[in-house]
Amino acid sequence: MKNRCSWCGDDSLYVQYHDEEWGVPVFDDRKLFEMLVLEGAQAGLSWITILRKRENYKRAFDNFVVEKVAQYGSKDIERLLGDAGIVRNRLKIESTIRNARSILAVQDNQGSFSDFLWSFVDNSPIQNAWHSLAEVPASTKESDLMSKELKRLGFGFVGSTICYAFMQSVGMVNDHLTDCYRHQEVQRLFPPD
Repeated sequence: MKNRCSWCGDDSLYVQYHDEEWGVPVFDDRKLFEMLVLEGAQAGLSWITILRKRENYKRAFDNFVVEKVAQYGSKDIERLLGDAGIVRNRLKIESTIRNARSILAVQDNQGSFSDFLWSFVDNSPIQNAWHSLAEVPASTKESDLMSKELKRLGFGFVGSTICYAFMQSVGMVNDHLTDCYRHQEVQRLFPPD
C-alpha cells in the first residue's frame, strides 16, 4: 500500500487528485485559470466539495476558456446563480468573470498568465521537505506577494491563503510530505538546480 499525504483520506476522487494532479507543475493558462477559479470557490468550504463539483464548473464556465468567460454579462451571472451544480455565490461568480478579464490584461501586458505567475517562484517549483501536516504553512512570503499583485491587477478571491493553496495545486510548491510516495515523484518532474 502506498503512503500518501493524510489530507486526501480514502475518498477515491480525493486520492486520484492527490496522486495525479496535486503538486504537478502546470504552465497552461487555461488550466491555471481553472485552478484559480476552483481554489477561489473553495473559500469557506472543503476541497472535496469543490472536487465533486469540478465537472459542473467545467460545463458552467465553458471549460474555463478565458476569452469566453471574460465576455460573460448579467444574463450569464443569473444563469450561474441558478446552477445547482456549482457554488451559487454571487461574489465568487462575479470574481471569476473579473478574473478572466484580468488574465486577458496580464496576457496583453506580459505574454502569458503562466509566465506572470511562475515569476513569483523564480520559474522553478519550491521543493519543501515537510514531515507532518502541522509543518505546512497556510501562506508564505511568495503567496503574500502573489496575492498583493493579483489584487492590484483587479483579481478577486486571491487572498494569501487561497494563493498558497493554488500554488500547491499547480506545482509551484511541492508540499507532499517526505514520507508520501508522490514527494520524490513530483520533485523529479522539475528537479532542483
